[in-house]
Amino acid sequence: MKFPKPYTLKQIANIIQTEFVGDSDFLVTGMNEIHVVEHGDIVFVDHPKYYDKALNSNATTILINKKVDCPEGKSLLISEDPFRDFNTLTKFFKPFKASKGSISDSAKIGEGTVIQPNVFIGNNVVIGKNCLIHANVAIYDNCVLGDNVTIHAGSVLGADAFYYKNRPEGFDKLISGGRVVLENHVDIGALCTIDRGVTGDTTIKRGTKLDNQVHVGHDTVIGKKCLIASQTGIAGCVVIEDEVTLWGQVGTNSGITIGKKAVVMGQAGVTKSIEGGKSYFGTPIEESREKLKQLAYVKKIPFIIKKLEE
Repeated sequence: MKFPKPYTLKQIANIIQTEFVGDSDFLVTGMNEIHVVEHGDIVFVDHPKYYDKALNSNATTILINKKVDCPEGKSLLISEDPFRDFNTLTKFFKPFKASKGSISDSAKIGEGTVIQPNVFIGNNVVIGKNCLIHANVAIYDNCVLGDNVTIHAGSVLGADAFYYKNRPEGFDKLISGGRVVLENHVDIGALCTIDRGVTGDTTIKRGTKLDNQVHVGHDTVIGKKCLIASQTGIAGCVVIEDEVTLWGQVGTNSGITIGKKAVVMGQAGVTKSIEGGKSYFGTPIEESREKLKQLAYVKKIPFIIKKLEE
């Protein structure tokens, strides 16, 4: 998430009421999660296990819950609760704005696009040319759709990330301020749910097709010309490269990469990153040829036992 203009370190510290380490005029231009941070961004960290990763990331301002040595060329915001203060910044820069109608006045809809009855289109949504949005679709604020996109009935684009901190009093939500971006010629089936990024974009690239009842988690990037079959569940922060096929009821862990032209057979559990150009199935996932060999060996076990008993 980039700010509408650069802010100074002191200005950011005043918003969240924290002390800071660094030049008060040090410029801050945005905020992001660790996997997508860029120069000028704030990243938050609240566990010693991840201090080094945050301090050595591309982020130039680190929102942290302990005084540590500040890396050269960077700044620190010292907070009792970085998770809470990151939320405060999200609410400051991307506050929720209630819509006044089914289709927001600030939405931009391209020539030739058809919007069926009972569709909700939120604030600052951009929809390209020659799209078809079927009945009862909900497109939350700030989503971006390219040209020739089809979305079937009941799908939801831009719901919040499933991202919580476990506190003694209950689960505390990390507020989402990102977007969903669909490139040209993307088809979304009925009853699909695509969560927006926490601070960045959940992206589905050109020519990819989703079947009915597919879920895509926050900040996931799906490449070009992918096919994703019904009831597949893709977790947050997943990278799916171009021309991948995921068959029905596949599930993935978060933060993994599925390589270009990989094929994952139905009901597989993608528990780790996998190489492209191969076929996989099973849980935990393995290359198909290897898995088939193992199953063949398993079938021989009764005969082996019988021989041993003779």
